[in-house]
Amino acid sequence: MPEPVRAAIRTVEAELEDADVATTGWSWTLTFLEGKPIVDLDDGTRIRLVDDDVALVTSVELDDSDDDEDD
Repeated sequence: MPEPVRAAIRTVEAELEDADVATTGWSWTLTFLEGKPIVDLDDGTRIRLVDDDVALVTSVELDDSDDDEDD
């Protein structure tokens, strides 16, 4: 896993520790698209590697709508 993605996961998890949200049982799902990792959290948070040293944190809904515009 590239370091920018690992760092983004750590940041999201640290933010969730401070949030008043029940996260028990949440998990990350890792997939690869065109050789690049995409990780989705059960709440809809998505982290995508956009460059070798840049990870983008967004939501599944926003990320999927961007894909639709490319068609």
